[in-house]
Amino acid sequence: MSLVVPVILGSVRSDRQGIRAARFLISQLTARGHDAPLVDPAELNLPLLDKMYKEHPKGQAPKVLEDLATLLRRADAFVVVSGEYNHSIPPALSNTLDHFLEEYFWRPSGIVCYSAGQFGGVRAAMQLRAMLAELGTPSIPSLLPIPRIHKALSEDGQPSEEWLGKAAGKFLDELTWYAEALKAKRADGTPY
Repeated sequence: MSLVVPVILGSVRSDRQGIRAARFLISQLTARGHDAPLVDPAELNLPLLDKMYKEHPKGQAPKVLEDLATLLRRADAFVVVSGEYNHSIPPALSNTLDHFLEEYFWRPSGIVCYSAGQFGGVRAAMQLRAMLAELGTPSIPSLLPIPRIHKALSEDGQPSEEWLGKAAGKFLDELTWYAEALKAKRADGTPY
């Protein structure tokens, strides 16, 4: 089954490393026959959150929010790529995610975290897990942490370490299972 799985990137830094992970995941998802558009806050240039998408009068939200809301509603699952900033998630990621709510409902998410060090951003992932659940897109049990991202992935997202392809395969198998299950249940209706 082909799925729509947006890859939501968290960083807007000029020398950001997360783009490597996003490119890698997009490649892995595309190879499985899924549509995996990149949601890049550096390209979107969203304003700091003043009004959520739903707080704009119908048809009057800025075009960037309308377009993103349309994509999120089409999604079957999300992959969220997060670095670790002071043991937490990047502010650009929080800002991007917080503009929406109902658009995430009843769809699973998968967390890909990374760092320059050995822990792979897992401390940020724990905070992100709570946030995603509150948004209505609970994360799958597995994480895909990428330690030493600058060595693990090339700029274009090619893995230099064999374990990464295997780990990504297992991670995406799990996300696909949840996405297909929830897609079938959404077709039957949702609790509200």
